[in-house]
Amino acid sequence: MAVAPELWIDGRPAGLEDLGHQALINYGALTSFVVEQGGVRGLDRHLDRLNRSALELFGEAVAEQRLRDLMRSALAGRTGAWLRISLFSRELSLRQPDWIGAPQVMISVSSPPSPLPHGVRLQSQTYGREAPHLKHVATMGLLRARRMARLAGYDDALFTDAEGRICEGSLWNVGFIQGDTVVWPDAPMLDGVAHALIRDALERAGAPQRKAVVRLTDLSRFDGAFLCNSATPAAEIAAIDNHVFSGAADAVQQIGALWRSQPRQKI
Repeated sequence: MAVAPELWIDGRPAGLEDLGHQALINYGALTSFVVEQGGVRGLDRHLDRLNRSALELFGEAVAEQRLRDLMRSALAGRTGAWLRISLFSRELSLRQPDWIGAPQVMISVSSPPSPLPHGVRLQSQTYGREAPHLKHVATMGLLRARRMARLAGYDDALFTDAEGRICEGSLWNVGFIQGDTVVWPDAPMLDGVAHALIRDALERAGAPQRKAVVRLTDLSRFDGAFLCNSATPAAEIAAIDNHVFSGAADAVQQIGALWRSQPRQKI
């Protein structure tokens, strides 16, 4: 069932003052995920992400119980939805960037987005997100990268750093398939929750995986590649630039199944 989009700030409907600040001050952190049957896969990781981001960006965290209470209030009894939780502060501005305190909590409730499709074609771009370890609200570079890729006839953008290392995608992490082994790029990136859950599941299953520097010149070493985020557990990548993968559909399906095998944690 579709969920009418709603926006809540500290447990009340978003007001003009809050939204005006959000429109003018692009500073904050976020996490987002699907709620299924009242639970969330990797909820502990999402909450930990918010805690670490709040400490780094605002100097003070939001209590976990408060976050859970605000999520339950926003869901209003619904057991399925897409939640985006953002942290910001009206006290922090260009003239007062050194404010320290617990940030406000904005929660968007909507229907889950459609998963990204299998068989995507990616354009490599040299780009590095500011503070790549943070899932922050500065998304202009990501949108511009996706726009440039789409206008060039591709589906999305894959980022490489100044040293030529493959890092991550616009909205997702990337992994490579080499025989029966999953290879994760070793480069600056956001360690996404789906990325982490898949690594944990592979380890529990005893499936081989490793971390290594991967460059565009290395693509011929791999049978396939996939992308993953909280909306798309695993989607096969068909090509990067002019390199077409031979295919690893079965392996990618197994990776998606491993993600789905993770327990849902109650909010």
